[in-house]
Amino acid sequence: MEKKCLECGDKIRGRIDKKFCNDGCRNSYNNRVNKDSKNLIRNTNNRLRKNYRILEMLNPNQKTKTSRAKMIEAGFDFNYFTSIYTTKAKTVYYFVYDQGYLPLENDYYALVKREG
Repeated sequence: MEKKCLECGDKIRGRIDKKFCNDGCRNSYNNRVNKDSKNLIRNTNNRLRKNYRILEMLNPNQKTKTSRAKMIEAGFDFNYFTSIYTTKAKTVYYFVYDQGYLPLENDYYALVKREG
């Protein structure tokens, strides 16, 4: 039985378990299969990445306080976060991966970094 490359369809020579005729075809196939298929996913990931960088920039010492205006000026979008953490005292932190923020009074936020 003759095996054909999954990307270009050419005949495969060599090991019996090979799926591609060369590295170029293997890379092309995997790039095509693994790319974000929808703009929504790609745009969401880009927004989360941007929010993360902003929190990291505004919180270099792992714990600080900043204003909502400063966050928005940097381009932060409050609609995108990865998790919510509620303490026993019912305080709600919003996290973008390990960078978090806690709404305070007068449009201020406590910025924190989760350890571990």
